[in-house]
Order: sequence, then structure tokens, then C-alpha cells
Amino acid sequence: MIEIGIKLRPILACTALAVLLAAGAAQSAASFKETRSALPSDKPSAEQLFADAPDGVDPVVTGPVTAAFKQRQQNAGCDSAVWPNIPVVCYPD
Repeated sequence: MIEIGIKLRPILACTALAVLLAAGAAQSAASFKETRSALPSDKPSAEQLFADAPDGVDPVVTGPVTAAFKQRQQNAGCDSAVWPNIPVVCYPD
């Protein structure tokens, strides 16, 4: 009985090491993917500007705005934009 345990010990140790290495590789790959998507871009997005609003910010302006701003919104397609892919030009300065 002891001889079987001695023979299985290296196999169990190698198996445990393989499982730990696989788990570490999976965790590393997952964190690399998250880090890569979080890289800052040259232009701030609406999601970056309003990071404290996880559900998004409505680009509809309720106050008075200029005709130029309304035209800018229309050209950018702000009325059909969906969070988080809302152009920054949809928001007033």
C-alpha cells in the first residue's frame, strides 16, 4: 500500500502543477483582454466623460441651444445613437 502511494506521489504532484499552470494562464489571458479594452484613446468617448453614469447619459438637451449645435447633433446622428456609442459632439460644451 505504501509503495503505491510512493509511485503515485510524483504523478499527483505533476497533475496539480499542470492544473495550477492552466488556471494561471487562463487568469492572465482574461486580465490581458480586460486591460487591452481599457486603453485610453486619443479622443475621450461619452463613456469616459460620464464614467460616473454606468447606465449612460441621454444626449437630449432640454435647455436652449444654438442652431449650429442642433445641426452638429443632426450631422452626427445623435438621435439614433445608443450608449456607449454616442459621439461626444452630441453633448453641449
